[in-house]
Amino acid sequence: MEQDPNFYIIIGAFALLSIGIVSSLGLRGWRDWLALKHAELDVARRSGDTPVPMATSRIEVADLKERVKKLEAIAAGIDI
Repeated sequence: MEQDPNFYIIIGAFALLSIGIVSSLGLRGWRDWLALKHAELDVARRSGDTPVPMATSRIEVADLKERVKKLEAIAAGIDI
């Protein structure tokens, strides 16, 4: 079954065009994402004061420290 050679040329051109469009959209998205991250870093650098940790994060850190102590005690063979 032989088809018209123009059919294969059209399909190839369409595939190449599709790959080009998808690649350019991906590149544009990547550049926009990088620009967003640069803007976030600039904002973080400009704010000279360090943010005060929230109470919930302090509680989480205390909980993690307690868990580490328990795991160290288990590893050492001490019963808590």
